Amino acid sequence: MKIVLTGSLGHISRPLTADLIQKGHAVTVISSNPEREEEIAATGALPAIGSLDDAGFLTDMFAGADAVYTMVPPANYFDHDLDLLAYYRSKGNNYAKAIQESGVKRVVNLSTIGGHLGAGEGSGILLGAHDVELILNALPSNVSITHMRPVSFYYNLYGYVEAIKNQGAIIANYGAEDEIPWVSPLDIAVAVAEEIVRPYTGRNVRYVASDDRTGNDTAAVLGAAIGKPDLKWVIAPDAQVQSALEGMGMNPKIAAGLVEMYGSLHNGVLAEDYLRHKPVMGKVKLEDFAIEFAAAFQH
Repeated sequence: MKIVLTGSLGHISRPLTADLIQKGHAVTVISSNPEREEEIAATGALPAIGSLDDAGFLTDMFAGADAVYTMVPPANYFDHDLDLLAYYRSKGNNYAKAIQESGVKRVVNLSTIGGHLGAGEGSGILLGAHDVELILNALPSNVSITHMRPVSFYYNLYGYVEAIKNQGAIIANYGAEDEIPWVSPLDIAVAVAEEIVRPYTGRNVRYVASDDRTGNDTAAVLGAAIGKPDLKWVIAPDAQVQSALEGMGMNPKIAAGLVEMYGSLHNGVLAEDYLRHKPVMGKVKLEDFAIEFAAAFQH
């Protein structure tokens, strides 16, 4: 197959590229960074350097593809001028325009747990991914779309390193006895690769997860790995978490969106649809990630 991937050589797209090339597919990798060109070429993929804000560029790159993988790159949460919802909608509209004008008929889109939640339903910062789903779903019915909905990324736990070092605990407005679904980008890449080559029609959703663990279990596993066997996961009030995020310089609206999102994980709203459509778990377990976490923690 001729497959076009967005996401440069990020956490998901790098292993996804390797997987697809190993299976004999012709892969084009889109990146906005010219410095990635040689690295992409070294994987055996064709580098395509350009901006996701350029719908014409995307149309040209998608032309003739059997399938495309779309994702919205992470934004800078510390940019106080960032309108996160507008950022997502812009990328979604560009993808939709390029898909329609290029004639692509098969799309795998990276969404998120909570992608089913609309405005005011507790999605927080995930509302943008929900809107991208709606934008793509408005394409003609002969465009087959699978929305991948991964759960909480293991690497989000790196955000608690300083609290562990300075306060001796993981502190958040969710966790403790809450069951948290975790996922590795490696397992997401495997699932995306499967969906890209799977024949399907219409609109589909696939959740991706690696391990379901409580916050307390998570703290215990990470604590054992870093030599802090008594590490605890402490739930803090929303206002305290909001204040801490803003104190780090985060855009206040995005900080509020994070607090809302994690609050929905705490009260169960975020994971309701995931639990109804629970996938087969991936291979990378929390204990596997803990080895990586410990190495990063020490350095």
